[in-house]
Parts: sequence; C-alpha cells; structure tokens
Amino acid sequence: MSLSLHNIIPVIHAKWLGVDETCLIDNVSIDSRSLQNNNGTLFFALKGHNHDGHQYIPDLIDSGVRHFVVSHIPEKMAHKANFLLVDNTLDALQHFAAFYRKQFDFPIIGITGSNGKTIVKEWLNFLLSPEYNVIRSPKSYNSQVGVPLSVIGINERHNFGIFEAGISLVGEMEKLEKIIQPTLGILTNIGSAHNEGFASEEEKITEKLKLFKNTEVVILQKNQKNEALLPPSVKTFTWSYSDTSADVLITEKGNSSLEILWKGEQFLVEIPFHDKASEENAITCLMVLLHFGYNQKTIQERIANLYPVEMRLQVKNGINNCTVIDDSYSSDYQSLKIALDFLEQHKTHKKKTVILSDIFQSGFPVEELYAKVSSLLLYNKIDTVIGIGEGIGAHLKDYPNFISFATTQDFLLQFNSSHFSNETILIKGARSFQFEEIVVVLEEKTHETVLEINLNAISHNLNFYKSKLKPTTKMMVMVKAFGYGSGSFEIAKLLAHHKVDYLGVAFADEGIALRNAGITMPIIVMNPENSAFAAMVAYNLEPEIYSVSVLKKFTVLAQQKNLSNYPIHLKLDTGMHRLGFEEKDLDELIGLLRNNNLISVKSIFSHFSASDDLQYKDFTLFQIRTFDSMSQKIMSELSISPIRHILNTSGIYNFSEYQFEMVRLGIGLYGVGNDPEEMTHLEHISTLKTIILQIKNIPVGDSVGYSRKFIADKPTRTAVIPIGYADGIPRSWGNEKGYVVVNQKKARIVGNICMDMLMIDVTDIDCREGDTVTVFGKSPRVTELAEVVGTIPYEILTSISHRVKRVFYKE
Repeated sequence: MSLSLHNIIPVIHAKWLGVDETCLIDNVSIDSRSLQNNNGTLFFALKGHNHDGHQYIPDLIDSGVRHFVVSHIPEKMAHKANFLLVDNTLDALQHFAAFYRKQFDFPIIGITGSNGKTIVKEWLNFLLSPEYNVIRSPKSYNSQVGVPLSVIGINERHNFGIFEAGISLVGEMEKLEKIIQPTLGILTNIGSAHNEGFASEEEKITEKLKLFKNTEVVILQKNQKNEALLPPSVKTFTWSYSDTSADVLITEKGNSSLEILWKGEQFLVEIPFHDKASEENAITCLMVLLHFGYNQKTIQERIANLYPVEMRLQVKNGINNCTVIDDSYSSDYQSLKIALDFLEQHKTHKKKTVILSDIFQSGFPVEELYAKVSSLLLYNKIDTVIGIGEGIGAHLKDYPNFISFATTQDFLLQFNSSHFSNETILIKGARSFQFEEIVVVLEEKTHETVLEINLNAISHNLNFYKSKLKPTTKMMVMVKAFGYGSGSFEIAKLLAHHKVDYLGVAFADEGIALRNAGITMPIIVMNPENSAFAAMVAYNLEPEIYSVSVLKKFTVLAQQKNLSNYPIHLKLDTGMHRLGFEEKDLDELIGLLRNNNLISVKSIFSHFSASDDLQYKDFTLFQIRTFDSMSQKIMSELSISPIRHILNTSGIYNFSEYQFEMVRLGIGLYGVGNDPEEMTHLEHISTLKTIILQIKNIPVGDSVGYSRKFIADKPTRTAVIPIGYADGIPRSWGNEKGYVVVNQKKARIVGNICMDMLMIDVTDIDCREGDTVTVFGKSPRVTELAEVVGTIPYEILTSISHRVKRVFYKE
C-alpha cells in the first residue's frame, strides 16, 4: 500500500486539518498498542460503547504517528498531526477499504454461513495456492472491523482473494458486501450462532445472502428455501446427497470415500476426516475446484491432503520458565503482524524470541517481503530470531541475533534446552515445516489433562459488563485465587491490554507474582496481612484498610519507610459483617487520616452480601444508602474525592444505576453469572479436557473402582481417564451423578472418583484410546457440575489443581 492523504480525503468524505496532505500512507491501524505503528500509519480512532481511540492520540503522536482519522480533534492536538475529520470513523474505515478493494481486479471468494467459514477459507488457500497468489482473511477476521482490515492487506502481487464475512445484526452484511465485492460466493452450514440478533432464521439467512447480490455464482448445498432468498440474477452451483436436481450429486461410500457425479461423469474422492462437518466443508472446497475447471486427478490428490486447521494462537508454559506462543501451522505476512501484536500483549518476560519459517504467498517480491519482515521484527523489539528455511536464512542474515537452520530437523538435532530460559517464544511456521515438533520440545511436560482458556471469551464477557456502565465509570477486575483457577498472569495481561483501571488480589504474594510477571497496572490487595506490608510497599501494591488497628500499623510502616501519599483503600462494613469499618469507627478513622500526608485514600468501597438474590433487594438498597452516607461523611470531613465502588458482578447486572465511580468485576469475567438471563449473554471461557487412557470390557457382576460402588448389571464397556479429585474434580460427582463428553456423547462416571483417575461408561459410544474427553466446557457447563454436587461454580473453578496444564488461546 502506498497512498497519499490527498487521495484518501475524498474517499472517506473527510475534512482535512493538518500540516501536509501529500504524505504517503503505507499502513492502517486501529490499535494504539501495536508496536507496528509508525510515521507511515493512518490511525482510525474507532469509538465503541466502552472504548474511544481518540484518547490515545497524544501517546501515538509522541511515538511518531502523524496521520489520524477522527470524529473530533483531541484538545491541544490540532497542529501536531494530520487529522481527517469525519462523522463516523468506522464508516470511514469501511469506505476506505471498499475504495482500496476497487483498485484490484481478480477473483474474490466471499464466504458466509454459521459454521465452517474459517476452515473452508484455509482449505481453499491450501488447494488453490499452487496456481494463485492468495490473499485471505487472517485468522477469523470477519467482522465489521476485521473485514476492512483483511481487504486492506491486498497488494499488487496478489491475484486471488478469499474473505469470510460474519454478521450478528440486520444491516451489517450490506456494508461487508461493498468492501469484499465478491465475484464468487460460498454459503457454508447455517446453524444457530447469532440467532439472537435476528427476528427469525429466515431473516438471518436473507441477511447473510446479501453478500452475494453482485456475485456471478454462489456455491451452496441444494436447499430450495435458501435459494429462493437469493437475488434472481445470481446463478447457483449446488451439491446434494439426495436431490438429483443439484449440479453435483454426492454419494457416501464409507471409510471417508465419496462418489462424485457431475456432468454425467463419476469419480471417487477420499476425504481424510470422519466427522460430518469436515466432510461438508471438504465438499464445499471440492465444488470450488470443479467451478474453476480443475481435473479429477488434481481434485483427488489435493482433497486427500486436507489437514486439520488450528485456528487459535495458544499460550503455553514452556521449559526453563519460558512462555511459548504456539502458532505453528501458519506463516504468512498478515498473520505474522497479528502474532507479533499478540506476543507483545502476552509476553511474560522482557526477552522476546521468534522462531519463524520461510513465508509463502505474501504477494511481495522476496527481497521486499523479508525487508518488511525485518522491519516488523525490529518494530516489535524482538531480541532473537531463529529462522528455519532457505529463504529466511538468506534474507534475514543481517538481523541482530539471527540464527539460521535449513530445516526443522536441523534445529531439533542441535536443540539444547539450556539455550532457552526466562523468555517468551513465538513459534510461527508454515505447515510444511512441522513446527509442532518444536512446540513439543519447548513446551513444559505435564500430563494429558488440560484446562483451555478462551481469551476471546474473556474479552467478550468483559465488554458485556462494560456495556452496563457509563463511559466514565472505572473498572476493577478480580484476579485472586489464581484468576479463579484460570491463571492470573495471562488474565492480567489481557486486562492490561483492555486498559482496565485496577486489578484485585486476595493476598500480597498474588500481587507480587503479577509484578514479577511484568504487570505494572495498579493492584489492590484485598486481604492484607500486617506481616506483608513491607513487601507490598516494595512491589507497589495498594492495601485494603479495614480497621483502625490495621490503619495504625500501616501508618507506622509508612513513617519508617518515609512514604508520602501512599495509596490505600478503605473498606466499609455496610451489612456483610466480614471486614470493614462500621459507622461507630468513622470518627476515629477520620481523626487518624486528617492531616496525614503519609497515606492517601485512593478509594472507598464496601461489599454486598446478597446482590445476586433479588428477594433481598431491599437489603442491598439499604447497603447502598449506608455506603453512600458513610463515604460522604469521610469525604466531606477530609475534603477528599476518592473513587467509590460497591457493585460486584451481580451488582453490575442487577443494580447498575449505583455505579459510583468504579465497579468490581469478578466471577462474571470467567463466564459465570447468577441469573439465567445474564448467563445467556456470557461465553464460557474454560474447557477442561483429558484423554482416554484405556478401555475395558466389564462382564456382568464385576465391579469398577474403589469400594465396588459400581457393579455391572449388563456387559459394560468402560474407559479410564487420567483426572481425579487431586485435579479438582469433586468426588461427589462420581457414581453416575455426573458425566463427561466423548465424541459429542454423554458418558456417565461409574464408581468412585479416584485421586488421579476416574472411569466412565462408553458402552454405546464409538471411541478408542487417546480420544479427547471433555470434563466441563460448553457441556457440561461448570454451573451444571456445581449444582449437582451442591456447591458454587467458584469452588469448582478455584479447585482445579495447578498440576493441570493451562493453555490460553485466541481465535
């Protein structure tokens, strides 16, 4: 990309205010935190319900960015940069992307549907890349923001495009159609995702099909209802298992073999998958190859080589206190930019290492490509680069601390674990380089049980609760108890990325661990022990003060340390009767704080006892009135204006009108609400998985497990899985009260749960040793497990043992 501001101004209907409209733009950004922003960046200051890119413009100017698309110019910034003033910055980004798309004339596939969009896109890239230089949406960039960013990635060397489009509301697809401008359309499976944004399934399908209003042909499974909703001018190319009016008839022959009947000719295709969803996605890809005239032999060879698509960036614990970011199946220029931003957001160590393979299909000449890659690595301050492949080895040899290997096997042969320690390592390679073998040697060795944490879901839940707040309301998020069992370091990094105002921990050692992991944002210690005061000050942790005696002890320490205005947070007891100052304590408290310049009251807060239960609404409102009265007295007599906060997760949902200046988000961030309606808005963040170790056939009369609690009354097939109560599974979940999921089917737990293992009934389930088992996730949800065993989700989540490996991922 190389466009002048002068040419961009009329495209986005902007008024130009600045210093030089002839400047060239070679990069577009919406993320102020990206280290890739530079003086050639055009920054679109997007505004959302709870974010505003305009507030980061001063910092961006300080870092060298000079060109901004804005809906208003921040105060005192008018003559410091080029500003393109528009009514709506998102509309401007979309208009710019639509203009940019029109600069290129080659086939563009637009994909929509409920499921399978990203997999079909990735498979088509694999199938078509021998003939075409393909530009495609990175990861699942299919939203109102993701689509324009994807299209802006096109360059002059590309000659084929594949972009996916996802919508959740009426009116969104018309905007995406103008940006993608597809010449060929694909409709994948239509399911229940995002149904809540539409009045009916017909309305949702109608909206999705608007992507195809100007396409030449649409590929879809034969469906008269869907076809009737297409514009009459659009041709279809359909397939079916049974409808002989379809253009292509598919017959399943068993063992993943399909017979294809097209234009009177038959041929067989082997698909390397057994599940229905993968089969249908592969058929969609086959239809594209038929549409473009590929011969039978080529289709057979390429379809047979399709592979599982990993759509996630995963964060894992590595050897020698390293953190490993696994993106080992993808190596293209656009996704490298995303992965480097992800690395910066989730680094746990100052030292950053990238293991990178040759990059294919960039659209750039080789010299230009690796010059851009080198610049990206420098912008992101990568300390060491390990290049694997002949291309990267030849062109990045002058990069500081560059180490080159011809092949992955060469790297593994020379691998020494002592070469890596206390660093964050991004592993990013094209599929042919088999970088998963590098992940294996760098990943910390633990047993097969894994708690997967979905960072996208955490962001979604955070934004849901933010949507209940005024834009000026601050947010504190609780990451105590190892982030409610999910892992406090990674959660804290994500929250820092989202610029929440405070983190809350229970004890000083939790806060110290976050500081050692590089978290610099304010941290409040909610249960400070007197013995930890000195350590808290050393690590810049802010204590909750809940009694006169604690205040006096901290004041003595402040005198000894010669502190000045050290931040503290006053806890008031308004009815919980756990910790906190009562009304009778206020006069003495105020006396101790008056003219005390050693400490500074940063916030005043209290704790609800029943905000989750509306039968106690009157008591909750009494607590709010009491808190307001007590805090007002402290503020008035001390002439201070601290932050006040009383709303917790259920308080935000049920009593959002009492926000004061800040709220505290806890269990809601982790996908657990206290109201059925609230739960419909939350995404589950954690999935506990393990594998089948062994399968046994139990004859009638034989028992399973300790104390012979299960005795087979019919021939029974059981599977042993390596997870037990030492991993955090309640023992009371056993003996057929609970179940796990194997290959999408429920398998009841039989017998007593052991310390490290449990047994399940798989009599009617097609499974084998090594298959994945889901203990909780989408089904069963952790709330269901908690209800059956008579506890709360908090207890289940915080009980998951530290020996269970945490894997964080981003879609």
